[in-house]
Amino acid sequence: MPELASARHLFDLTGRVAVVVGGTSGIGRTLAIGLARAGADVVATGRRTERVDEVAGAIEQIGRRTLRVASDVGRRDTLERLCDECLGAFGRVDVLLYAAGITRRIPTLDMPEEEWDRILDTNLTGLLRTSQVFGREMAARRSGRVIAIASLSSFVGIYEVAAYTASKSGLAGLTRALAVEWAPYGVTVNAIVPGVFRTDLNTALLDSPRGQEFLMRTPMRRFGTVEELVGAAVFLASDAAGFVTGQFLVVDGGILASGMNQ
Repeated sequence: MPELASARHLFDLTGRVAVVVGGTSGIGRTLAIGLARAGADVVATGRRTERVDEVAGAIEQIGRRTLRVASDVGRRDTLERLCDECLGAFGRVDVLLYAAGITRRIPTLDMPEEEWDRILDTNLTGLLRTSQVFGREMAARRSGRVIAIASLSSFVGIYEVAAYTASKSGLAGLTRALAVEWAPYGVTVNAIVPGVFRTDLNTALLDSPRGQEFLMRTPMRRFGTVEELVGAAVFLASDAAGFVTGQFLVVDGGILASGMNQ
């Protein structure tokens, strides 16, 4: 079955090196493990050293190489050190996946500027910093994949999370801009758009009346599981997506298709 074997090869990440920023918890951790299972050597990083160690151990159990390097998306020097260590150990970085993100639900009239700045800096400016640090080597090598984690709020307004909505809308714009600017260098830039996924951080919310509203607005009538995002990440990191850039791969059970007005 040569055709089937060829198709499988398109999605094989063996020999690739991936860095997952914000890869020590939630969606980022799941995608880091998923990329490793698809064959990539994966460096999952975050601020907490103990979490970096834990994910690195899980990646090594799969049989892939990794590094234990903590970083903070708010500090360019830590990102530069992370990049230097990755290049020193592996010689290149093929895939950069940016999964760092924070939010806070608060009425916009009561939003302190400091909190607004913190959310924008992590979710949007952090992507810019990280892309600048890792994108320079990718552009010089004329090859690379940048994958961001966008949000439903990249496209629609969501109640009392104005800073998060602004940051994720900005992330969508930055994804398009980088895709256009870096395409001549062989670097693709895309984003995954998760719908409503149950994680350890949002279980209480999803079990509340507001969570039931999200469920009602999801045509598939269930919440996603984070493992259902792995296929999107593997696709965008693989040869199968070689001519895909500036795009948003929506994994939301049909919410955006329905207009959120069911």
